This record gives sequence, structure tokens and C-alpha cells, in this order.
Amino acid sequence: MQYKCRVTVIDKKCFPELQSKYLADPKSGECPFYNVGDTFLFERYGDEDTFWREGNGTQCAEAWDCISRYIYTALQGGSIMRNWTNDEHMMIACCNDGTRPVIFKIERLDYKVVKFSGADGAAAEEKARALAGALGAQWRAEKGWLEVFTDRNAPVSDEAICGAVSACSGEVTAIE
Repeated sequence: MQYKCRVTVIDKKCFPELQSKYLADPKSGECPFYNVGDTFLFERYGDEDTFWREGNGTQCAEAWDCISRYIYTALQGGSIMRNWTNDEHMMIACCNDGTRPVIFKIERLDYKVVKFSGADGAAAEEKARALAGALGAQWRAEKGWLEVFTDRNAPVSDEAICGAVSACSGEVTAIE
């Protein structure tokens, strides 16, 4: 099993009364860095390590300080927030700007990397999407593998994945 982490901006707040009372620029307004709906995907598999690349200078430093530990935990396959949220693989967190906080949803995504030969990648992706327990699939043509996102409560079996690839005249060489 492999893991990714999706971070979505779900809300932004602004407290002008606090800004006017405490800030050097009393009309700072909302956070200019993020917008509601912005999504960032972090992964650490193969030669990808977007935790360092995406976090290094592409995120607001204050926000990164608050959310990076949850992202790192998710990328290692850990429980992000056991007994706090209704799904321990998800966390709601915010940056520490008290006058214009940004609220993030941080989710661990579980998936299997499927390497195969002889099958069309797009066809294998379509078959994998239809499998019981599959939350989605993505053919990564540039990498040469298929990612099958799985429901952690009812994961897709390796046998089912092999059957889907076989139905496209392919043969699975590895599932990681």
C-alpha cells in the first residue's frame, strides 16, 4: 500500500476589527496566498517527493508550519488524528494567522501501484475504476504504472486488480 495526502482549502476567515487594532497594516484583508477550493496533492513514491518540493516555498510559511506534520504523517501511512475526527485519516486544521486564518482539510489517500505489461493503460484504468472497493484509478503514462485508490474499510484485492488488467490482455508484474 502507498499513500498520498490531499490538502484542500475549505474556508478563509478575516477579522478586520483585530487587524485594525493590532496590525501594522490595519487593512490587510483576507489571506492573499490561498483561495477556497485550492487543492494540493503530496506524494512520496518512486522518484517523487513532493512533500519537500511542494512545501519548500510554495506554501505560506505560517500555514506550512501548522499543517506539514499532518501531511508527513499521512504520507507515512499513519493516523492523522485518531479519536479527534470521525475519520482518523482526515484532519481539519488552520494556519496560525489570528486575523485571517485559512482552514484546511487534510486527507490520507491509500492506493496501490500496479505495474503491468501488454495492456493499454487507459483501458486498465477504466477496468480498475469499476472494481469493488476502488475509489478511483489513474493511469500514470509518464511513470508507466496504474494507481488504484482503495477504500481502507474494504480495500481492492490484488486478485481483483490482476483480473482487471488480465481482462485488457495484460499481465501484472508488480503491485506495491
